[in-house]
Amino acid sequence: MSAKIIDGKAIAQEIRESIKREVQELKEKYNIVPGLVTILVGEDPASISYVKGKQKVSQSLGFYSVEEKLPENVSENELLKLIEKYNKDPKVHGILVQLPLPKHINERKIINAIDPKKDVDGFHPINVGKMVMGEPCFLPCTPYGILVLLEKIGCPVEGAEVVVLGRSNIVGKPIANLLMQKRKPIGNATVTVCHTGTWDIAFHTKRADILIVAIGKPKFITADMIKEGAVVIDVGINRIGITPEGKAILCGDVDFENVKQKAGAITPVPGGVGPMTVTMLMKNTLESAKMWNGLPNEIE
Repeated sequence: MSAKIIDGKAIAQEIRESIKREVQELKEKYNIVPGLVTILVGEDPASISYVKGKQKVSQSLGFYSVEEKLPENVSENELLKLIEKYNKDPKVHGILVQLPLPKHINERKIINAIDPKKDVDGFHPINVGKMVMGEPCFLPCTPYGILVLLEKIGCPVEGAEVVVLGRSNIVGKPIANLLMQKRKPIGNATVTVCHTGTWDIAFHTKRADILIVAIGKPKFITADMIKEGAVVIDVGINRIGITPEGKAILCGDVDFENVKQKAGAITPVPGGVGPMTVTMLMKNTLESAKMWNGLPNEIE
């Protein structure tokens, strides 16, 4: 029996339509336009592609959208000055600095410079701290998207055995924290975090009712490593080749074709978690615009 394919693209589109309607309503009732600035440093092809996608979605939703492109050799001080400019800009409600940054720039220093109330990526220590304590804040976009996916497919989470493979600050740590919290309907799970130092990863993954994989290794999770009927969320995006037409061939951290024969539900790559990440960035920016204008919101 083949798994249910979790269509992240369709779910993301449904949420985007809702955001678009709300943006139109904000314009008509209050003359408020959510504003998002993306800052790209250098010419990394993957980063360029990600920023282009975020800008395209932002514009399609009716946001005030600004794209800043800086050279690879831009100084840390120049970048900090640009962030400060947008911290003070009332038209901008969200600031996103695309990572990774060149080695001569301290990423943590840059993230810390963003006004926490414009940190729509959810990476600032103040937002991370609020998230850990279960307080309203900007949630990091990929974990936020995973929560929404699980909710939309009606996945039972409370009391479930969840295994998170990967301990990054962007995905692994926050999603583990969120799922163990007393959050309804998506929370109150029993969570195990595995990583490269785990002695026997398969021992843990075979027990998982829900397996979330963000380890950055192509097709690492095979069918013999999962429990029959498990829900598998594949966060990985790996470029494993190029088509004759020059298009990148992508795969996840899960051996999709074989695992889908055993799982109960699974996200594809592409078309699973990726569209949700961008969508939740837009959701955070919308909520920020409402917060900055004194309207009811989900951030404070």
